[in-house]
Amino acid sequence: MATDFKSIPIIDISPLVAKCDDPERVQDPDVLEVVGQLDQACREAGFFYVKGHGIPDSLIKDVKNVTRKFFDLPYEEKLKIKLSAAAGYRGYQRIGENITNGIPDMHEAIDCYREVTPGMYGTLGKIIEGVNQWPHDPPYFKVLMEEYISFCADLSRKIMRGIALALGGSADEFEGERAGDAFWVLRVIGYPGVSSTNGQNAPENDIGCGAHTDYGLVTLVNQDDGITALQVRNLSGEWISAPPIPGTFVCNIGDMLKIWSNGMYDSTLHRVINTSPKYRVCVAYFYEPNFDAAVEPLDICKEKTGGIKKFGKAVYGEHLSSKLETNFV
Repeated sequence: MATDFKSIPIIDISPLVAKCDDPERVQDPDVLEVVGQLDQACREAGFFYVKGHGIPDSLIKDVKNVTRKFFDLPYEEKLKIKLSAAAGYRGYQRIGENITNGIPDMHEAIDCYREVTPGMYGTLGKIIEGVNQWPHDPPYFKVLMEEYISFCADLSRKIMRGIALALGGSADEFEGERAGDAFWVLRVIGYPGVSSTNGQNAPENDIGCGAHTDYGLVTLVNQDDGITALQVRNLSGEWISAPPIPGTFVCNIGDMLKIWSNGMYDSTLHRVINTSPKYRVCVAYFYEPNFDAAVEPLDICKEKTGGIKKFGKAVYGEHLSSKLETNFV
């Protein structure tokens, strides 16, 4: 459960990244230090920055640059990959098409998912069947994003191995039928700046993305430099800013990890409000359970929380599908 945190902790995860698959990792004091920091951050805030993650800074910057180039294109060009239910909810959505808590979000985006072939998950996966709609302009967009997705998947798996140890389990607690064949979501997002006519008097409901929790295991947020817009709610209801820190990702935990941890770790409400006059880009990678994973509290977590199961069973694919059906105009 989140506390009254006043800032988001920064964790250097380089020891975990280096020794993630080393059988001797649990004897390594540097790895154990990272595991302890992950445990504290997940218990107290559900959000943390990661540095020492091993993803090239040049790639992180290139991804943001190509995102900005796409959103700079004329509207008609962006509509060539328009999101629709028929496309498996993949593609471009204009400003105001994404809905949070019944209110249109003031951002535009490209939504991408791990590709799902017909019949891959039976009726469960029908809603998400399809291939991603990558823009042809910029021409290197697809190749760059697929390289980035590969790096993010590897990093997320390593973080999850650290979190598994933090919960008191084995490092591979989330492998196999839980997240050994992890689903993923990528949202490439653009948030318009506050117009000069509105200034600081922009309406309160002019929110880039309304308050929400993420659906899966962990999220890696690649924020635009120099613009503070992401806010995280603490236990008292205060909104704590998560400013961009060069060389880091913001990482937060999602609903499925909350269930598996039996509430030891909570998925924290967060929102985005861009009060800057500058256009802000952000690329969020969501590392999820297996699409058909049945998610219920782990025994090790149930034992640590009074022996009572606080959550019933959830199927990740059903959880995602229910969100998709209500998230768009």
